[in-house]
Amino acid sequence: MTKLVDIRNLRVEATTDAGRRIEIIKGVDLDIAKGEIVALIGESGSGKTTIALTLMGHTRPGCRISGGTVLVDGKDMAALPERERAALRGCEVAYVPQSAAAAFNPSQTIMDQVIEVTQIHGSMPRDKARQRAIELFKALSLPSPDTIGGRYPHQVSGGQLQRLAAAMALIGDPKLVIFDEPTTALDVTTQIDVLKAFKSVMKSGGIAGVYVSHDLAVVAQIADRIVVLKGGEVQEEGRTQAILATPAHPYTQELLAAFEPKETQFAAAPAEKARPLLEVENVISGYGVVQSDGLPLVKAVRSVNLSVEKGRNLGIIGESGCGKSTLARSIAGILPASAGNIIFNGHELDYAARRRTHDQLREMQIVFQYADTALNPAKPIEEILGRPLTFYHGLKGQARSARVDALLDMVRLPKSLRHRHPSELSGGQKQRVNFARALAADPRLIICDEITSALDTVVAGAVIELLKELQRELDLSYIFISHDLSVVEAICDEVMVMYRGEKVEHLTREDIASPRHPYSKLLFASVPKLDPTWLDNLVLEPELVRQYGGA
Repeated sequence: MTKLVDIRNLRVEATTDAGRRIEIIKGVDLDIAKGEIVALIGESGSGKTTIALTLMGHTRPGCRISGGTVLVDGKDMAALPERERAALRGCEVAYVPQSAAAAFNPSQTIMDQVIEVTQIHGSMPRDKARQRAIELFKALSLPSPDTIGGRYPHQVSGGQLQRLAAAMALIGDPKLVIFDEPTTALDVTTQIDVLKAFKSVMKSGGIAGVYVSHDLAVVAQIADRIVVLKGGEVQEEGRTQAILATPAHPYTQELLAAFEPKETQFAAAPAEKARPLLEVENVISGYGVVQSDGLPLVKAVRSVNLSVEKGRNLGIIGESGCGKSTLARSIAGILPASAGNIIFNGHELDYAARRRTHDQLREMQIVFQYADTALNPAKPIEEILGRPLTFYHGLKGQARSARVDALLDMVRLPKSLRHRHPSELSGGQKQRVNFARALAADPRLIICDEITSALDTVVAGAVIELLKELQRELDLSYIFISHDLSVVEAICDEVMVMYRGEKVEHLTREDIASPRHPYSKLLFASVPKLDPTWLDNLVLEPELVRQYGGA
């Protein structure tokens, strides 16, 4: 097959805050044939995205290509002047980002943004570009392809926006498309539609692709070949089926082992039926103007009931927009509920956190999805962890410092990290700090809102194992909110399924293999498997898809 990409001895350097240069990509070689899709996989910091970005001649701030060649269709993207590289971006090489929501301008229509690259490069008249965009919208299975371009980004779903980002990348007829974790933030039912659309358009157009991901099951569905990276070096590469079936390198074997949840001894149900630690009764919560009945205009959570036993864990699953996070924020008092009862440790809680007692705030903590936005970038780790120690326990000086060290030890982080800022930590380290801050309060219940969704498989597995250990040591209970069903299965005793703000099914661990509600069946059937033929052979009941599927 004809080579489209030929990378030889690629080296990339980064400059630290202290001005020291470190090599983060260490002599990588990579080939991609025309029409071939190659996946780059590995843990956070392995160099996946850094290598992919060099295909556009680009590096992140503070980095530079320090050696090697990056040939794309015979042109060295590492050596070309910036003006010539800019002329190739969007035409020869295009990019689909992880977060389409962050990539679109909220003040411009979708159509204006999708066709923008054709206007910048003058590759086709505006009318022809609009017609080409509509053709791509149809090929990517977007609803109302003739009119969706007239909407603004906030008027379409996350799955639709991700496909629109692909249309933006494809409209310049590139020879190579870089997909940078484009389905990470999508729920499983939406992810299926997006993957099918990506695969169909790429194959029919004979377009080559680089697919950056930490999700092996997703990679299995779309990639012809897999390149395994760690520490800026290639560990192993081969055909997708061969890598998944017979991985040769120990690190690849570790990645595959981390994909399958480990067998866990779960807490037995109490012999005597004690009162649950948390009881939620008919809670209604939402957004918008309060109506005459005292309820909000948009009801994101509709009369939900749940309970959490002491020392046990409840998983809440469902697609984006089903009300999972709204329910979590209402339980925590961040978004006050509009109706119902929230009873914690035998005492009814006020809807608003600001009106709850000091101990009620301390005993129920919430850990948010993105540590990047949850941790103050201007503060060192010792200050981030020290503040709740002072607020909840009045600790100061040496006592506070000693407790910070103990918290870092508790989440298996070295004490030397206490002087660093969040930007100096990896994704897994930041999430451990995020969790340590919750532990600083000495809570009884921790609400975990999608805390592993942005982490690679190995790091996510390590975080889950840490949560289990801490639960045993500290007698904690968790509410675990996620769209990753394997993660929920790995840590939860019971699972609650939500759809459009309502609880549609409650499953014990024994029930998970055979859910009864149609939506639960669709949700579990949509979880990708480590089988390259799974997506092509997937057949979902048309009536279920029509009623509950796809965004």
